[in-house]
Amino acid sequence: MSLVHLLQRHARLSPGRTAILQGATPHATYGEWAARSAALAWRMQAEGLVPGDRVLLFMRNHPRYLEVLLAAWWAGLVVVPVNAKLHAREAEWIVDNAQARWGFVTSDVALGPLAGLERQIDVESAEADALLAPVTDPWTVAAVERAPDDVAWLFYTSGTTGRPKGVMITHRNLMTMGLAYFVDVDPVAAQDAIVYAAPMSHGAGLYAIPHLMAGARHVVPASGGVELAELFDLGWQLGPLTTFAAPTIVKRLVDHAEQAGIGPEESARAFKTIVYGGAPMYMADIQRALHVMGPRFVQIYGQGETPMVATALSRAHLADAAHPRHLERIASVGVAQTPVQVRVTDEQGNGLPTGAVGEVVVRGDSVMAGYWRNPEATASTLRDGWLFTGDVGCLDAEGFLTLKDRSKDLIISGGSNIYPREVEEVLLTAPGVAEVAVVGAPDPEWGEVVVAFVVPQPGAQPTREALNAHCLEQMARFKRPKRYVMVSELPKNHYGKVLKTALRERLTMPAV
Repeated sequence: MSLVHLLQRHARLSPGRTAILQGATPHATYGEWAARSAALAWRMQAEGLVPGDRVLLFMRNHPRYLEVLLAAWWAGLVVVPVNAKLHAREAEWIVDNAQARWGFVTSDVALGPLAGLERQIDVESAEADALLAPVTDPWTVAAVERAPDDVAWLFYTSGTTGRPKGVMITHRNLMTMGLAYFVDVDPVAAQDAIVYAAPMSHGAGLYAIPHLMAGARHVVPASGGVELAELFDLGWQLGPLTTFAAPTIVKRLVDHAEQAGIGPEESARAFKTIVYGGAPMYMADIQRALHVMGPRFVQIYGQGETPMVATALSRAHLADAAHPRHLERIASVGVAQTPVQVRVTDEQGNGLPTGAVGEVVVRGDSVMAGYWRNPEATASTLRDGWLFTGDVGCLDAEGFLTLKDRSKDLIISGGSNIYPREVEEVLLTAPGVAEVAVVGAPDPEWGEVVVAFVVPQPGAQPTREALNAHCLEQMARFKRPKRYVMVSELPKNHYGKVLKTALRERLTMPAV
């Protein structure tokens, strides 16, 4: 069963109901959405795209994102969502690895033609207008049937080698995620609305699925991103909104509410539910959020490999300040969501007793099919049906999971994943750099920031400005280091491995 049937169901039931808005302005009803997606699906098939082909979405948040997404599924294609913050070279690597044939872009993101694509369409162009010109009767365009385990969403997430890995997410995985939302995160009704302020290429966009299941409204801010006053105003105009946000965005919303004198009652008129995840939330920050904005919040923990589904910390648990273990609970990431099992294991994969710290593993129908064209990584991560997350944590007697650390060197800054090896490889090609090691440093606003320890070549004195310019030529701006620390050598063990724990202890050194 294809996910496109979710759109078809509501296009038949309520064709005149508003489905997509840009700001407060209606962009499409459910009937119009179906007619446009069916038309694009038919035209993509007519021009030679066949079921299973990959289609790239390299766009800022835009109403047509949803129309292209459902068109691709209507035609039986696989969507490859790409973070709009990535550098064009990084997007081209994904095009090549995914063997994507077509790409849909916004011109402000793709500043020119992307190598490897047969066709590149700017969704704001006359060409896109023609491709999305609605058919009179969308039901004359048969949706290509896909099996539950066929890939729907090929999501690229960085790996410890520095090269992204394509996570194969199936129709079953996304259907499971959508249904779990209703049980474990938040009920949704047709009159509800989700606003896409965080990137639609990631978790925010995935939450279109449960809202599509309910026939709810989908709102793309006119700004396309996180403009705090705009989001509150949209909520007050359209009715309370739901959104998904990294803790960084939650903190900004709370700051805005506090500075503007917006209390819990007015916050409730603007926001029904704010789901946060993608990075740890400091306990003090969620306590302050609850005080300023009231019980609007739900935390989820998941990975690209089990999208949005591992554990959830409910609104009720967050708001239950009278519970004797309230502080421990709000420091956790909640309990296992309904369709999955969560365990903590030792290095051999054996289950550990309550309270013991080990690797978090997840099993269930939300877990990926594997990594695209990467059987070695698949075999390492999927073992006996369990997803080995690389995260370290412990379970208490009630099943609440508390994350302690990450076994990988992943840095999460503002909700975006950054792998040190990827940054190191770029910096090692910079003039005057002999060695480099990258670590994350705690930051109250971003969660973590990237810090690079640099060993200059003899006689060289690379500057911050030169290193920044070099990084910006080869990778996304958000990945570049916020600090550079010049050192004469890197601490290493007897095997030559850099001791990053020792580097983190030296983060008080002067920066350049």
